[in-house]
Amino acid sequence: MDRPVIRLRPKADVARIRRGAPFLGPQDLVLDRRARSLAPGTIATLEDATRAPLATVAVAPEARLAARVLDRDPAATVDDAWIARRIERAAALRARLFERPFFRLVHAEGDALPGLIVDRFGDAAAIQPNAAWIDGRLGAVIAALEGLGVERVVVNGTARARAAEGLPDRLEVVRGRVDGPVEVPMNGAVYLADLVGGQKTGLFYDQRENHRFAAAVAGPEVLDAFSHVGGFGLAMLAGGAERATLVDASAAALALAEGGAARMGRTVETIRSDAFDALAALRSEGRAFDTVICDPPAFAPSKAAREAGLRAYERIAFLAAPLVRPGGVLGLCSCSHAADLEAFRAASLRGVGKARRAAAILRTGFAGPDHPVHPMLSGTGYLKALFLRLA
Repeated sequence: MDRPVIRLRPKADVARIRRGAPFLGPQDLVLDRRARSLAPGTIATLEDATRAPLATVAVAPEARLAARVLDRDPAATVDDAWIARRIERAAALRARLFERPFFRLVHAEGDALPGLIVDRFGDAAAIQPNAAWIDGRLGAVIAALEGLGVERVVVNGTARARAAEGLPDRLEVVRGRVDGPVEVPMNGAVYLADLVGGQKTGLFYDQRENHRFAAAVAGPEVLDAFSHVGGFGLAMLAGGAERATLVDASAAALALAEGGAARMGRTVETIRSDAFDALAALRSEGRAFDTVICDPPAFAPSKAAREAGLRAYERIAFLAAPLVRPGGVLGLCSCSHAADLEAFRAASLRGVGKARRAAAILRTGFAGPDHPVHPMLSGTGYLKALFLRLA
């Protein structure tokens, strides 16, 4: 094929590539002047040190992920039809899993489309193109989405990962009109997702299964800390809770949560505050709840932040546990890539223990099946949730 070739160093782990490794770092590749001259996103053939072809890759010579494996066929043609087939395959899986088109449609490496996130909201979709190779081929992504019945498309290119490949921030509606929040039915609740001004794509589908469990075990009075647009709180109201208190630092997110509750014919108490401060204040006021859920942002997004992040998870558990009535349920969540399940669980249980509460683990939860995990990339399985019954 008439396209560039990039070669592995002699000591690179060829077997790891053949087993399906999703990317290579600069230390794995011969990055000579010719290779470094390739524009980020260039499609190339990966060869081993003996010049035997291994795979088709997208190259970003100066990035931490210097080559992303797109296809294990070294002769694959990565064109619009190739992208459409990958998206159609992802859509076919979701069609078997969900009755209505509200889900994560593409989960990057988990759906063999590295660097691409697509969340679907009925006739609308939000795209996160986090790699140069897909950023330059968004026309093919949009065409494939239109073939699935999507009429409105938002491109949200504001993730930090883009800077590593020399990509500028971008946030725009590229198809149709998005004049306000989109209603999202999920687990019997109604959420409002702001696809343009909200956090990431506007809603976190990854917690769907954990929302469902929380709704099943929720008591009459519940607390949802770091609530965003009311993910756990509204699900628990839909599941039978009588009163929900939501805590978040964002006034816009709380307004969306109130709007979602109103569409369900319910009301919620909202507290705009740093959640650490709010948990401490609620305790000093003598408040108590049957169910308390804490779903904070990633406290340990990198290895450098891991220890500080684990201390933060421990403190959250320490502050939240006293607010749970005897026999009630405490839910603790982490979306940190750098804190694995074992470390997160240990930190959480230390916090509960320091609060002098005895705990039994009811459930360990993860992201739903619309967030498939690449078997050689643990980061695609970032989400962890612990549900504890406290005595």
